[in-house]
Amino acid sequence: MTAPDPIELELPGAHVAFSTRNGGVSDGPYRSLNLGILTDDDPARVTDNRRRLAGSVGLAPESVAMVWQVHGGELAEWTEPPREGGYAVPGAPLRQVDGHLTDLTGVGLLILGADCLPVALAGAGRVAMLHCGWRGLAAGIVERAVARFAEPPAAAIGPGIARCCYEVGPEVLAAFEDLDGVASGRMLDLPAVARARLEASGVSHIEDVDLCTSCRSDLFFSHRRDDGVTGRQGGIVWREA
Repeated sequence: MTAPDPIELELPGAHVAFSTRNGGVSDGPYRSLNLGILTDDDPARVTDNRRRLAGSVGLAPESVAMVWQVHGGELAEWTEPPREGGYAVPGAPLRQVDGHLTDLTGVGLLILGADCLPVALAGAGRVAMLHCGWRGLAAGIVERAVARFAEPPAAAIGPGIARCCYEVGPEVLAAFEDLDGVASGRMLDLPAVARARLEASGVSHIEDVDLCTSCRSDLFFSHRRDDGVTGRQGGIVWREA
């Protein structure tokens, strides 16, 4: 059995890992490293997958913090490591937000996705991980997170659905009509929206893995491509000890 093969990046004072679908134990539409417990996958397999991913990046599952994502713009702060957290112990209570931050070292901040972008921030002795779907981006999650740093952080944009595959309605296009070059007809470039929001907030150091979740069925789960029956990959950021 293969091991997880996350895409790993370095930001100032921090590590970032974006998981792929490879290296897990799930099967069927969730093959193989599905991290999403709110699917019809076997919860025991999801728990095993989460342990595998944490181990592959050198984190204990108990040190990985996660939240209940609601497609909004709110943020949570971790001032102590997660206790009985929902990553290591599925079903534990979670905060209903779409981004979280911490100054702690060795605590991994996780966001799940299956087309929405995971966006990591790091700098000035802190890190953040954001769940950036179109609603969260429109709600200002990037601007709110950057404002929680003493100076503009560095950023890493993970895999997500790109302009090639993301056809949207007029209400979505209207949310970003102030941005140039992020849409072509009804095709929206979600990574370009995230980059524009980051740059407008003063972020100049931006890494981008530039991979479309919908195009790359060999690497990623995709909610749109798979008609909603699919797994979840994750993005994790943590400060160096």
